[in-house]
Amino acid sequence: MDKYQLKQYMNENPDAKLKDLVMKLLYDEILNLRITPGSKLNVNQIASSLGISRTPVAEAVAGLSETGFVVSHPGQPGSFVLDLSLTDMIDLYQVRDAVESTAAALCAYRADDHVVRELSLLAEAFRESVESRDIRGMKETDMPFHRLIIESCGNPYVMRSYEQILPKLTMYQASMLEFIAQEDNSANPWMTSVKYNHISVVSAIRMRMPELARQTMADHVNASLSFTSLSGDGVDPFRAVRKAEK
Repeated sequence: MDKYQLKQYMNENPDAKLKDLVMKLLYDEILNLRITPGSKLNVNQIASSLGISRTPVAEAVAGLSETGFVVSHPGQPGSFVLDLSLTDMIDLYQVRDAVESTAAALCAYRADDHVVRELSLLAEAFRESVESRDIRGMKETDMPFHRLIIESCGNPYVMRSYEQILPKLTMYQASMLEFIAQEDNSANPWMTSVKYNHISVVSAIRMRMPELARQTMADHVNASLSFTSLSGDGVDPFRAVRKAEK
């Protein structure tokens, strides 16, 4: 764990509680795969590496558990980071397809011009970030794009369904962006599709064509899944991440 990063957070947020800053640090480490998916969080070890007491670390881990990024396993003491696998991602993305494709179709009916303009800006910024392999830029535009579609669809049940899958979806999305940033994935045949999918979704919403919006979002979800599945050289890419961390 990076105690210097924690100090930077403390300097930037002098009034924040230490547990909240530790939670942010752990959250960033998990999303950037610097803490291996499925690994156990050792509170004492984390506290020692950060040079702080164990109490704010334990509170931070409890906070991540409430948001769904940290889980417990029956019969096993302690807290564990959500695990990732290609099989699980396939199952999750089937649900994501249903939820986000419906949201995109509803947006074609209901999204106002301001939302469409904001979606367009996010889509173009995402494309530029992918082309320059700007991982930070991708993360700042990818999930906000999808969340805006969900928030603008006007259906509370769709929004609730999305919130249920959001913790693990956030991890898979962050992982996919890490794979995009790798130079050896430049030949991945799905790279171009992923790069332009957001723009295609916005175009369908702008033209007020619900079924086209539904289909372009479904194509995007499937392209993201296909890109990830081809990022592991024939094996589960998340297994490769775990092996690299050992």
